[in-house]
Amino acid sequence: MKRLLTLDLRDYTDDMPVFEKHTVRAIIMREGKISMQLSGIGEYKIPGGGVEGDESHTVALLREVREETGLIVIPASIEEIGEILELRQDVFHKGTKYVCHSYFYFCDVEEETVETQMTASELAKGFHPVWETPEVICRVNDAIQTQPWQKRDTELIRMMLDGRVKRRE
Repeated sequence: MKRLLTLDLRDYTDDMPVFEKHTVRAIIMREGKISMQLSGIGEYKIPGGGVEGDESHTVALLREVREETGLIVIPASIEEIGEILELRQDVFHKGTKYVCHSYFYFCDVEEETVETQMTASELAKGFHPVWETPEVICRVNDAIQTQPWQKRDTELIRMMLDGRVKRRE
């Protein structure tokens, strides 16, 4: 998959142990708005999460979107966007280098929805599914910037706004 961006905080050393993670994230557009998770403090997050075990990206994407938004992805609609690589010290394990490969995909969803199945952590942070315009997402996340993933998600959406990533409606 094409690398779109590398976000490197350079707050680690090369002798640190490495924790590497692979995630999938869905850009689902409807009437000019993107399906997002909105937290209790107002931050927007693109739906998606970690690839588990030997899951394919498709299976992980279907599962994560369903769990976090209640939306049902149409597998035939999935289209690669690109990867954002994050390099930084692990937020949860100081002294560990965190390497995260986030793979972004456009996809369409069924009209039918199901109940979300968010993690305890997501629920504790007040996350819930919403639809929002790319402009609002960027403006709000730029103002908050409390977590590293806000920059990742905001940069991908900014790339859509300025044409570096072709938008799909």
